[in-house]
Amino acid sequence: MIDELQRMQVFYVNVGGGEPTVRPDFWELLDYAIGHQVGVKFSTNGLRLTPERARRLAATDYVDVQISLDGATREVNDAVRGRGSYDMAIRAMRNLSDAGFRDFKISVVMTRQNVAQLDDFAAIADRYGAQLRITRLRPSGRGADVWDELHPTAEQQYDIYSWLLGHGERVLTGDSFFHLNALGSDPLPGLNLCGAGRVVCLIDPVGDVYACPFAIHDAFKAGNVRSPGGFDGVWRESALFADLRRPTTAGACSGCPAYDSCQGGCMAAKFFTGLPLDGPDPECVKGHGATALASVSADALPRQGNDHSHRTVPLGMPAVRTARPDRRCDESPLVGLPTNPPL
Repeated sequence: MIDELQRMQVFYVNVGGGEPTVRPDFWELLDYAIGHQVGVKFSTNGLRLTPERARRLAATDYVDVQISLDGATREVNDAVRGRGSYDMAIRAMRNLSDAGFRDFKISVVMTRQNVAQLDDFAAIADRYGAQLRITRLRPSGRGADVWDELHPTAEQQYDIYSWLLGHGERVLTGDSFFHLNALGSDPLPGLNLCGAGRVVCLIDPVGDVYACPFAIHDAFKAGNVRSPGGFDGVWRESALFADLRRPTTAGACSGCPAYDSCQGGCMAAKFFTGLPLDGPDPECVKGHGATALASVSADALPRQGNDHSHRTVPLGMPAVRTARPDRRCDESPLVGLPTNPPL
């Protein structure tokens, strides 16, 4: 797969999970990719970022690290990510900073509990020589179960927009918040359109290719890298990707003067809340999404397809007997690990 990406001149891949560093050959694959001109960015909770590993990463070109942090305090973060996860993330940041790794990323999913902490997140990034990256909570995957409870309110959406106008040049957002452009005449920094199937896609652990990491569903599956033609064939010839790359119409948003600014919002957010793809974003800042959601039955919501990142999938390899998992890890990601003094 990496060899094919090199031939296609893919300049970097973003590796997520689950926690990617628990894969036994993760570091070997990282080194192989970099050695074949494919840069690697990976998201981690910091579990395996020891001082030694941080020094090795700091000495490696074409690698970037994103530390997941969903609260600027233990109370807020650990309520979402699990007890002990705040200290683990801060420890990893300190190790990277001490190793001289500059501009690693602190990746924050915005929720109604942490919007008020944006300045605090920026301060943490400054403290460790990192760059802040904020992303949108989407109602897909694990986010589907908590979206109603955690997604920012309409007032908080405006707070995010205003904060990004003042700080956005120093903050990464990807394609998370272009739907907020309808709030004003000044577009936010970042990718102001949906990149699904255009500039990004997802290759899952069994080779299925989806248009977007947040759209793991058969409706957005373009093919499989094990098919004849490989990933190159899927990327260039998929009917789904060809359709996504065509100019779109405004659909139900055609009468809204803000459409040119927001482009109708997020495809995955609409799909997993039961809204049509040519309808308004569920978090439409003009209120059209809330109106449309009122007529959607919870029983009709599509469910995410098989997410192979979070379970064992048979790949034709010999079965391996493993110990019974310690279910206490549902409460803390540090179960079974040596404890360190508080930071």
